[in-house]
Amino acid sequence: MITLDLHPIFRNNRDIDLALRETLFRAARTGEDVIEIIPGKGTGQLKKRVLAFLAQKHIKKLYARVETDATNTGRVLVRLR
Repeated sequence: MITLDLHPIFRNNRDIDLALRETLFRAARTGEDVIEIIPGKGTGQLKKRVLAFLAQKHIKKLYARVETDATNTGRVLVRLR
């Protein structure tokens, strides 16, 4: 499992998109099956941003499904194909 913690870059939208994209491509290249993205709990805005990024048509092709952790709202799991 690859983990991406967005806490250090939460203020920069371009860095967030770049980190998400790089992590997805790295996971696909290395054969990882799960990516754990940690947007943190906060107000939920960063999590919404992550989910919106993952919902883009060209990004959806890279993974099988997205799960939000019921026990930890500050965590998103992306299951790859």
